[in-house]
Amino acid sequence: MPDHPHLVPRLRLKLGQDIALGPGKAQLLDAIAQGHSISAAAKSLGMSYRRAWLLVDTMNRCFKAPLVTTATGGRHGGGAQLSELGRQVLDLYQQYQQTVQACAELRALEQLLAPPTETNEQP
Repeated sequence: MPDHPHLVPRLRLKLGQDIALGPGKAQLLDAIAQGHSISAAAKSLGMSYRRAWLLVDTMNRCFKAPLVTTATGGRHGGGAQLSELGRQVLDLYQQYQQTVQACAELRALEQLLAPPTETNEQP
């Protein structure tokens, strides 16, 4: 058991009613960048292709240009990749997460938490 409890911020960026970017969408972007496929990314994250496609569609609509570009099948098959804007957005979001995680205010809030007990411990 850790000496002090740690808070884990979950940062979501909303544009109107849409979540333009959040932890799950950032994971999806990263998985697409690694596997060059929405299908493979969805599978690696344990989600359906339809769910992954809907998340990509929301992100693409929320930003000034698509974050993920796709190519239909053909002789070399289809695929997906992050656009230059997609790579920039993912990098900035990850930097934002690191900044918030390291901020002094979060550390100060952690010092105000009750000590861990069986009822508030996380698995």
